[in-house]
Amino acid sequence: MEQVIPVQTLHLFPVLDKLLLELLASLSPEDWHKPTVARLWNVKDVAAHLLDVSVRNIASLHHYQNNEPPPQINSYQDLVAFLNELNAVWIKAMKRVSPQLLTNQLESALPQHLAYLQSLDPWAPSMFSVAWAGEDTSLNWFHIAREYTEKWHHQQQIRDAVGKPGLITKELYYPLIDTFMYALPHTYRNTPARVGTVIKFTVSTDAGGDWFLKRAANKWELAKGLSLEKIDASVILDPDTAWKLFTKAISPEVALIASGTTGDIILVNPMFNMVAVMA
Repeated sequence: MEQVIPVQTLHLFPVLDKLLLELLASLSPEDWHKPTVARLWNVKDVAAHLLDVSVRNIASLHHYQNNEPPPQINSYQDLVAFLNELNAVWIKAMKRVSPQLLTNQLESALPQHLAYLQSLDPWAPSMFSVAWAGEDTSLNWFHIAREYTEKWHHQQQIRDAVGKPGLITKELYYPLIDTFMYALPHTYRNTPARVGTVIKFTVSTDAGGDWFLKRAANKWELAKGLSLEKIDASVILDPDTAWKLFTKAISPEVALIASGTTGDIILVNPMFNMVAVMA
């Protein structure tokens, strides 16, 4: 019996890529310099980072490895610091590249990035784990879904910055938030509760859905589609608040004000510190 990929995203990459290129083509010269919620990055910087994401994957497609010695990574924070430095070096170098050239490079790189992802066995171990979900080893389907969330949320940052219609549709948004929710068990790993405790997480509108954390003997387990009479705590977020919270675009305090909670607030609080990006 063929295994079913838990979060299918690969078919959405061409859709997202087409929307990105159309978006960039519509920008005015002033738009490229507008600030985004990505802190120190403007619109052009975010677009440059999206190119970097593709470039790194294409290197894997070409079986290329540089000769630099591997960094000393002893903790999650070491990994974040290393990635932040990689990003900063790229963004600084891309300052001298025009928006037109950047767009042309993306047009060339995006299909090659997709070709690499399509070449992966979804059930094989990924070259890189999804560290924000607490995994030391991840399967390729999860790595691909993580790549999708990168593409989605950075394009959404650009759209927000320039006032263009967003990507919050059932087709494009639900796979993003469904992937993000895999960070919940890791986020709650140090949260004590009696066995059988259930927390319900809802992202509103047709684009969202319901997710549940249930306390097992030694861990929290993520589930979807449960039909339970007893929920110990629950939280509801609107789609815009949810993606911004989980990518650190807004603070936990802002998200809490925008949310609706019921039950034991102590059980809900850890979610507001959940991060589904490397930060």
